[in-house]
Amino acid sequence: MANITAQMVKELREKTSAGMLDCKKALAATDGNMEEAVTWLREKGIAKAVKKESAVAAEGLCSYRISGNKCVVFELNSQTDFVAQNEKFLNLLDKVGEILVSSNATNTEEALALDVDGKDLNTIILEASGVIGEKITLRRVGVIEKNSDEVFGAYKHMKGRIVTITVLAGNEDVVAKDIAMHVAALNPKYISSEDIPADVIEKEREIILAAALNENANAPKPKPENIIAERIVPGRLEKNLKEICLLSQQFVKNPDQTVEAYVQGAKSKVVYFVRLEVGEGIERQVNDFAAEVAAQSAAFK
Repeated sequence: MANITAQMVKELREKTSAGMLDCKKALAATDGNMEEAVTWLREKGIAKAVKKESAVAAEGLCSYRISGNKCVVFELNSQTDFVAQNEKFLNLLDKVGEILVSSNATNTEEALALDVDGKDLNTIILEASGVIGEKITLRRVGVIEKNSDEVFGAYKHMKGRIVTITVLAGNEDVVAKDIAMHVAALNPKYISSEDIPADVIEKEREIILAAALNENANAPKPKPENIIAERIVPGRLEKNLKEICLLSQQFVKNPDQTVEAYVQGAKSKVVYFVRLEVGEGIERQVNDFAAEVAAQSAAFK
C-alpha cells in the first residue's frame, strides 16, 4: 500500500476542492494514484460539484435558528428555484441551521471550517451538491445575540426568500414579529436617521440638489439657486431619509401610524434588525438557450 503523504492530500484537494478527509480516503482506495483518486471522488459524488464551479448559485433560501439569547441567520444558495424546493435541499438547510446554532462560528468562513463528525461543513455541502446535482453554497452567516430582557422577532417570507430578525427591548413577542414582518415588506436601511452615516446623507443631498437644479433649469420660471439649496433640498432630503428609516416609516399593518408610534404604544424599543433576501448582490447568469443548443450541436460535428 502506497504511503499517503500530506503533500499528496494537498494536491488532490487543490484539484478537486474536496475535503481533506475525503482526499485521504480516495488516495488510500486507489493506492496513491492521483488520477484514479479524482475519478473515485467523482464517482462518490464529491468532486461532481467541483465541475459546477463556473455556475452561478443565485437561488436558494434564507433561514434562521434561535437558541436562547442567540440567533443564527444564513443563506444557502442553489442554481435554480426548483432545487431550492427539493426535499434534499430543505433537509440540508435544516441540518446546516442546527450545526450553526450549536457552534461558535460567527461568520461564513468559520462556519465552512466547522468539524462535523470528521468532515468540515464545506465538504458536507459539496457532497450534497453532488447528490442534488446542482452547485450549493453557504453564502452568508450572521450571529445576533440579545440580552435576557430583550426579545427576538422572526419572519420568513415565501418560505425563506426573505428572512428578517428583530431585537426589541421588553417581552412583547407579537410586537417583535410585527416589526420583523414590516422590515421584510418595506426594507428599511436604518433604525432612525441618527444611525445614517454622514457621508450617506451628504451623498443623498448632492443627488437631490443636482436633480432639483436640473428641474429648475427646465422650469418656465426658474428660481434662484440659493432658494433651491436652502429651501427645496432640505425638505426633499428629510422625506427621503424618512423613507429608509424604520421608525419613521408608516407601519405596514396600520399606515395611520408610524412604526415608532406602534412600538412606543407597546412600551418597547427597537434595538436591532437584519434582513436577508436570497441572491442579494449576486450577478445572475442569463443563458441564451438557442446559442447553448447550437454550441452543443457543434460539439458533436
